[in-house]
Amino acid sequence: MQVIGLCRFSYPGDGGFQVEHDDLAERIAYLYDDGRMEDRFRQFECITLPGLKNQTDPDFTFVIVVGDQMPDKWRRRLDKLVADMPQAVIRALPPGPHRAVMQAAINDAKNDPAKPCLQFRHDDDDAIAIDFVERLRGVAADCAGLIAERRLVAIDFIHGYSAEAGPDGIRAVENIMPLYGVALGMAVKGGVQQTIMNFGHKKLNRFMPVISLTDKAMFVRGHNRYNDSRQKPGIKTPDFQLLDPLGEAEFGARFAIDCDQVRRVFSR
Repeated sequence: MQVIGLCRFSYPGDGGFQVEHDDLAERIAYLYDDGRMEDRFRQFECITLPGLKNQTDPDFTFVIVVGDQMPDKWRRRLDKLVADMPQAVIRALPPGPHRAVMQAAINDAKNDPAKPCLQFRHDDDDAIAIDFVERLRGVAADCAGLIAERRLVAIDFIHGYSAEAGPDGIRAVENIMPLYGVALGMAVKGGVQQTIMNFGHKKLNRFMPVISLTDKAMFVRGHNRYNDSRQKPGIKTPDFQLLDPLGEAEFGARFAIDCDQVRRVFSR
């Protein structure tokens, strides 16, 4: 079964943001601000890409949607970062309705729209475990009866970490986060046009069965000053603790995150 992941990388769509802007020009200026983009690339390079590039099952497609007005210097940097990742497909698209654009990007990536597929969404500052694709396929096989009967079934790996990266390494806290949007997949019946991006991730259980698994740590939820979900007042900061050598070793083993690289990149 084909596996398709989608990452929106500073795409200036209509909708899809909790941060509001007065018009498209203001949103584009906010997204492509040098300080913000530098932070996003640090997160993408050190947190997001390592786990994706080291999947135990490398048979998947990873669609990265960017705006067609992304400045050349950032587009060249993005191209360079994924040059060694054959699964990556960069789509530069004009601004449009967020959900409709993301739906089309996923459906365009299907090898055969008549066949079922597995999909997952992924933010540009989060990480998935190196066995995520393998386990997503495995759970779909284990639950084949349910999936065959339904148009859509969510598969949610709810055990992981929230973490922030910095010059001293990674500070993290372990947690259980149902329907949080990271390490969250969906089985989609053949011929169905709806995708994982047609739904608010926290509301998936209103529309379809959800299979939840909590055994292994399967994600790192990035925590930083540019989180769209953290721009409102009154947001609490988790009780992060700096990873000790054992914690750093686990992050390396589960997510391919190199804390020495984190310290080096975030010290620039």
